[in-house]
Amino acid sequence: MDVSAKKVWITGASSGIGEEYAYAFARQGCYLVLSGRNNAELERVRDNCVGASGVEVLPLDLARHETFAPITAALLERIGYVDILVNNAGVSQRSMARDTHFDVDKFIIEVDLIGTIGLTKVVLPSMLARRSGQIVVTSSLMGKFGTPMRSAYAAAKHGLHGFFDSLRAELYREGIGVLIVCPGFIRTNVSVNAMTGDGSKQNTMDQTTGNGLHPSVVAAKMIHALRHDRQEIYVGGSEVWGVYLKRFFPKLFSKIVRKARVT
Repeated sequence: MDVSAKKVWITGASSGIGEEYAYAFARQGCYLVLSGRNNAELERVRDNCVGASGVEVLPLDLARHETFAPITAALLERIGYVDILVNNAGVSQRSMARDTHFDVDKFIIEVDLIGTIGLTKVVLPSMLARRSGQIVVTSSLMGKFGTPMRSAYAAAKHGLHGFFDSLRAELYREGIGVLIVCPGFIRTNVSVNAMTGDGSKQNTMDQTTGNGLHPSVVAAKMIHALRHDRQEIYVGGSEVWGVYLKRFFPKLFSKIVRKARVT
């Protein structure tokens, strides 16, 4: 699709990959709606969106599902329609399953999976009415395989693939595309903000994350994927090979992942 001059709604836009998505779309002359929980950071990103035809900040908490419908209705009343919905917001995990409170499991899944599904479902009718639109979902390589310390996070990301693969098939004749982006180790604060077993933040940067790709690489590949009507992309270093190793040599993959550095 041609991504220039589109109306784009990005969740999780206050930092990391979402921030770089905003800058990438701004360079295409898009009108941006930036959502997240940190208004000050959203405003900082807004001020740096050079080239955008317009930028507005729209506070949104993916854990508050009941707010999606009124927030979306008010947005559509203001701007008419959304060409591209970018589901990027989420929270990661750094704790063993046996040490993780069930409430933490539920929260991660309610934000990363249910929140993403819920927001998509309130935006989708307006896209169907126009028979036009694009949905982008930031998943993870954890959506393709699991590793220690990521059980609830991997469950949520696996769920995104199931839902949005199905949705893509349903929307095939409706003029609406679905792109799933699967980053590996990307240099963001995802590990700093990750939830531990008791629900507190880890507050430290994983070595693998700190040594990862700059998030602008993900944004550039996402724009390229949209232009070429791709359905799913993987972005990372050698960890991307885990997707293929799991698919073709699952027993070997299991042996390797038990020993792999995951922090």
